[in-house]
Amino acid sequence: MKMSQKFARHLLTNACVVAACLCLVLSPGICCYGQSTALEKQIVAGTEALKAGDLETAEKTFSQILRQGVRNALIVHNLGVIAQQRGQHQQAAARFREAILLQPDYAPARLLLGSSLLALGKKSEAVGELKRAVHLLPEEPQARLQLARAYEASDDWPAAVDEYQALVQLAPQEAEYAYQLGKALSKLSAWSYQQIVRLKPDAARLHQSLGQELLMQEKYDRAIAAYKQAARSDPSLPEIQLALALIWLELKKFDDALAAIELELKLVPESKAALETKKKIEAAKSAAAP
Repeated sequence: MKMSQKFARHLLTNACVVAACLCLVLSPGICCYGQSTALEKQIVAGTEALKAGDLETAEKTFSQILRQGVRNALIVHNLGVIAQQRGQHQQAAARFREAILLQPDYAPARLLLGSSLLALGKKSEAVGELKRAVHLLPEEPQARLQLARAYEASDDWPAAVDEYQALVQLAPQEAEYAYQLGKALSKLSAWSYQQIVRLKPDAARLHQSLGQELLMQEKYDRAIAAYKQAARSDPSLPEIQLALALIWLELKKFDDALAAIELELKLVPESKAALETKKKIEAAKSAAAP
């Protein structure tokens, strides 16, 4: 079952039927005690059927309530839930919109409308509705999860990462959310790389990223070449000479390492990482001396 459907069930389980009934009692044409009691029984029966997954009975019950002239956001919303669980997202979206017209601050309808719009490929509309849902339900993890997925579908990775970070803060015990954040961060990294390539193909950061990747693969010669290209593209960029110094240190080419770290310290004289690296190079060179 999709997460939006699970959330719909969650909403039904935690809905206050008595409060809904009290609102409905005040609807036009519902003014006598006997009628309100019968209506309450219908609502309870429809809600229980929907919670049990008996969509046909639930639909008949809620549709009958509408035919009695009752217009209430909860009833219309539940019909939207039924359509959504059947995969009828166009019909579901229409129902959720109707519920919102009846009650603009009805957050569950905003949330599930966003989910159905996303299923229909209407990504920008989905983002808009889901942002409103998050505003109305700031502490509900499912609202942020659906918004994060809408941002993913829109290739808006910075926004997706923001939502996943907020989600992890809301539910730090959920390993799945941490996993999704990690995936989004990886996608953001790739997206950032593509942006650099598009905007400035010879950017120093681009060569630096390539150097880091080659270094992880232990392709030292190619990594050194990439870092040197980064330094040529932007001689004032820190961290480049530090990376070169560390590679030279690993290769036991101490003079090259010292030359690189001196260039780094000219750029950032107070860098603790550079100062510590210089001490390591000097110590290693001294230990290797005959």
